Amino acid sequence: MDYAEVASKYAELEAMSGRNEITRVLADLLKSTPEDELASLAYMTQGKLRPDYEGVELGLAEKLALRALANAAGLSQDKVYAAYVKHGDIGTAAEELMTSKNQGTLFSEGLTLRRVYDTLLRIARQSGSGSMETKLRELASLLNDASPLEAKFIMRTVTGELRLGVADYTVLDASALAFLGGKGARGLIEHAYNVHPDLGFIVASAAAKGLKGLEGVSAEVGVPIRPMLAERLSSAEAIVEKMGGRTVAAEYKLDGERLQIHKEGAEVALFSRRLEVVTSHYPDAADLVNEHVRARRAILEAEVVAINQDTGEYLPFQELMHRRRKYGVEQAISDYPVALNFFDILLAGTSDLTGRPYTARRRKLEQVVEQTERTRAVPKISTSSPGEMEKFMEDAITDGCEGLVVKDPDSPYRAGAREFAWIKLKREYRSELTDAIDLVVIGGFHGRGRRAGTFGTYLLAAYDSKRRVFTSLAKVGTGFSDQDLEMLPRLLDPYESRVKPPGVESNMVPDVWFRPHLVIEVIAAELTLSPVHTAAMGRIRPGAGISLRFPKYTGKNRDDKAPEDATTVDEIVEMYQGQVKRVGG
Repeated sequence: MDYAEVASKYAELEAMSGRNEITRVLADLLKSTPEDELASLAYMTQGKLRPDYEGVELGLAEKLALRALANAAGLSQDKVYAAYVKHGDIGTAAEELMTSKNQGTLFSEGLTLRRVYDTLLRIARQSGSGSMETKLRELASLLNDASPLEAKFIMRTVTGELRLGVADYTVLDASALAFLGGKGARGLIEHAYNVHPDLGFIVASAAAKGLKGLEGVSAEVGVPIRPMLAERLSSAEAIVEKMGGRTVAAEYKLDGERLQIHKEGAEVALFSRRLEVVTSHYPDAADLVNEHVRARRAILEAEVVAINQDTGEYLPFQELMHRRRKYGVEQAISDYPVALNFFDILLAGTSDLTGRPYTARRRKLEQVVEQTERTRAVPKISTSSPGEMEKFMEDAITDGCEGLVVKDPDSPYRAGAREFAWIKLKREYRSELTDAIDLVVIGGFHGRGRRAGTFGTYLLAAYDSKRRVFTSLAKVGTGFSDQDLEMLPRLLDPYESRVKPPGVESNMVPDVWFRPHLVIEVIAAELTLSPVHTAAMGRIRPGAGISLRFPKYTGKNRDDKAPEDATTVDEIVEMYQGQVKRVGG
């Protein structure tokens, strides 16, 4: 397939805003793509090359991409950079510069989808000495043979800013329309993707095998399942009412990192909530699974928690994050041992348990997990009493937990769903003074005085899941230790942007922009209306968004969360409406 056809459809998609129209055009593109190239197209339309859980990172630093563009266009880096600044988009700059270069010339070799994909995959897999120059040559080679429109989307793809507005589920909708007869197949293809979240595999299966092929997709060891997520309510009374007054299961909510554990004989793989492989960070947790999980083949979920090796007491989340180091892992293992608290089992032997009710999965979990000092099924009670639930939460907090997760005993495991079959009850939700939320860093302001030379304040955003943008909520400048002030700029440096990144919405302009990546936890005195910040603009009062009053960094970096997993604007609105006192309202 010619890449020119792909780039042409991408240009159509970029100009569209209606979801139905986008789905139709994407379906046409899928139908015109050879079957053996469908997987590649599905990945690239998401700005990726492989499923997330394989950890193939495509994004190149802007500086390297601009160097490749300068080489291909035969221009100075200063001129290329000037075009980039003028347009605020590396793709549009590439299109303009390559138009000037290619006027009156013929292309010696056209690009194919296969060549573009294979070249980008080679670039992504380059590492070690000389890898930067190799990446530069590979990208420049593509650009040399690219039309201006092709160059536009190649540059956006390699820098991780494709900007088509096409989410995973849009690709699934288009696949259902193209290969499965339309909307009636939507639920089936979504279920298959949630259980086997490899977009290329699902799209290719839909085309080759149709409905029968997708019906056969089930939990598979080695392929992480998209996690089921919980809603939140502020009191035990509200939870019992929401559950219809029935007896429910209340489990400890640990202050750790959620792991999905895949076991095949002596082989254990650990995946984060973001479906990243994190086995290397927790090799001792993998050993615990081998020693204390009585199943040769299984998929389980657990919360991994750092423990005090002298007392066995649970430690806060930020202590666990020492295990996320790239270097010094062995020392971190010694300094911060961990315990596993199992809360679900999704597969045992050859049995896919995701369709079974919670009570059946819990019984199986207790049979499979050996109770030891460092492994256990999370403590739980069954109750319909708000008073008993409150008392159990007090016990959980005393034991070093965040609170409870309350579960519908009849609910199956709905992969990828967030619903009220699981409801979080956490201590901070009960008071506006300690409401902890997870926000994305989108900007930094230079510090003064003792903070000169680093960032003194950060601009934070919530995620608007309906519009798929990160929208400013607050500036935070308190709660940072000297170590935090030194560490955060290093973490953010790879995501620095000279212009406001695509998908970021803010009336406030920081000294430095950051592409959405780092999620941090903050607390605040309360939520307040703001004419400056754009989160939930106009939803409470015309001309006003929502912001935080006296925000403070808690010391937690939520490395286990993707930016899209941050607190959403809808959640912020619900929390604001739940406050007894509405400042500015």
